[in-house]
Amino acid sequence: MKKICWPYFDPEFDNLPERIYGPTCRVCIDNETWEDCTIVKVDSVNKQGLLLEVVQVLTDVNLTITKSYISSDAGWFMDGKYIKYILFHVKDEHGNKLTDQKVINYIQKALSTSTGTPDSAKAYTNNNPTLFSPTNPTDHTTIEMTGTDRPGLFSEISAALADLHCNIVEAHAWSHNARLACVAQISDQSTDHNPHRLATIEDHLITVLRATTALSPCGKEPNNSQQEVKTIGLLGSGDHNYVHQGTMSTNVERRLHQLMLSIRDFDGPNDGPQSSPRTPLGLYSEGEGRKTVVWIESCEEKGYSMVSIECKDRRRLMFDTVCTLTDLQYVIFHASASAQEGYAFQEYFIRHIDGDALCTQSEKERVIKCLEAAIERRVSEGIRLELCADDRIGLLSDITRVLRENGLVVVRADVATQGEKSINAFYVRDISGNEVVDMDFVESMKRELMGSNPIYVQVKNDTRIRPSSPERPSPLSNFGDMLKSQLERLSNNFAKIK
Repeated sequence: MKKICWPYFDPEFDNLPERIYGPTCRVCIDNETWEDCTIVKVDSVNKQGLLLEVVQVLTDVNLTITKSYISSDAGWFMDGKYIKYILFHVKDEHGNKLTDQKVINYIQKALSTSTGTPDSAKAYTNNNPTLFSPTNPTDHTTIEMTGTDRPGLFSEISAALADLHCNIVEAHAWSHNARLACVAQISDQSTDHNPHRLATIEDHLITVLRATTALSPCGKEPNNSQQEVKTIGLLGSGDHNYVHQGTMSTNVERRLHQLMLSIRDFDGPNDGPQSSPRTPLGLYSEGEGRKTVVWIESCEEKGYSMVSIECKDRRRLMFDTVCTLTDLQYVIFHASASAQEGYAFQEYFIRHIDGDALCTQSEKERVIKCLEAAIERRVSEGIRLELCADDRIGLLSDITRVLRENGLVVVRADVATQGEKSINAFYVRDISGNEVVDMDFVESMKRELMGSNPIYVQVKNDTRIRPSSPERPSPLSNFGDMLKSQLERLSNNFAKIK
């Protein structure tokens, strides 16, 4: 009888990638266990930035995280690598459980991609290959700006770009502790084909940023190293493959956090007194009750540092704290978060990326300040103005000039273009930095600007509003008339925001 031979294949060979890289990422979305929320569970190999990736995916689809539990003790395999177990209770933007199957499919696909088996062609930074997602990236350039903030600075930046014939396609700006960070995407409408045009734009904007003559919040001369302009991409060059490592590779909000961290917005004039480990370092004010409190303790048995946070609950809170810890080069091994009666409670067990816990008091104080700044810089105090108009060069400059001329300061801005329309949202305060606005002022703006004329401005109250006092006249009592008349001259095509 003829003997038949064939090569031998080890049955364990098919499992070799899992043995090398860890088990395949498992994503489970459970809508059955709880009636009022959806559970998202992820099992994956633990790696630096994993938790941030998962939180970012949930944040991008406008889900609110009401409770979470993260552990790295779900098991281990070769090379001492642990499996991270992540569980979230989430709700949609209306406070209901997640039912949209398209969103569910997106979450499963995105999490499986970002936490799956690594390979040489995939890295964390490739998850978001561009800071923005333009329709035609060859016509757009991204500009990052940081500097010492002053009243009207955002308006001056907008005017400078308009003078250079640059149209602002999208822009996001944060102001905190007298620092400003702005990320803008522009298109060049100039007929000037000067090969040094990018350098001209940078020089012009740096001149605007360095025009600050006042002392810094700490009483020192302005630090020009904190006033920078960086351009990413080439105007009209067609080279859309140029991506600066560490900038275009991250999303806009994380980049704003990184920019604020780089100019040390956590060093402000209102630094509170230092505290013992069980006396949280926080900010209180009479009549407001609790605000942000952060403290750090040592967990010597396991070699962790335990970071505890209590603050007012809001959307994207966990993204802000996880983003900051990740950018500070700390690895989160265990964590839990919950919200009750409008307040959020978070605990993180961390080590530095080199494996050490927080050892010195100065290191702990720095982490506390950075977390407080990350939480507070998104909490915009003031009223929110929303405007919509036909997009054109100089539109943002005209709108911000009207606000500046009437004594209002932009503390946060979000500008986007949808088709032929420009959508603008501003958080504004008065020149004195007041965080509350008279009710008469708000009602006057709504009544006068939402009248029969084709100019519509939507005003939202995102802060406390005090009743007007008859004994104290408001210096902004006629602001609605002035804003209305000046905007009418700027554009007759404002549309009501839906």
